Amino acid sequence: MTETDPKVLYKSGMGKFVRQDFAGAVEDFTQAVTLDPNYGDVHQALAHAYEKLGDLDAALAACQRAAVCNPDDFLVHTSLSILYQRKGMIPQAESEKAIAAQLQHRH
Repeated sequence: MTETDPKVLYKSGMGKFVRQDFAGAVEDFTQAVTLDPNYGDVHQALAHAYEKLGDLDAALAACQRAAVCNPDDFLVHTSLSILYQRKGMIPQAESEKAIAAQLQHRH
């Protein structure tokens, strides 16, 4: 059976993530964003799953997409900062950290 509701796939992926089935979570999250490319929370969850699998490039790409979908979410910018830092991209990490701090202060 193929699921066609991105929210159901997101919830399924989160369940797999919690059980540390990161590859299974990636599958569900990928299906969800295929159905709804602007579902920012799924892009962010996908970034964390890729990070757990050690694929920092895919994690960064998913997190960048999450920032496009949810530009005012300070957690997205915090995640971007961490990923940039892990990749040694310090100026980008500092920039995202500043954006996250500004957004958090506003809320």
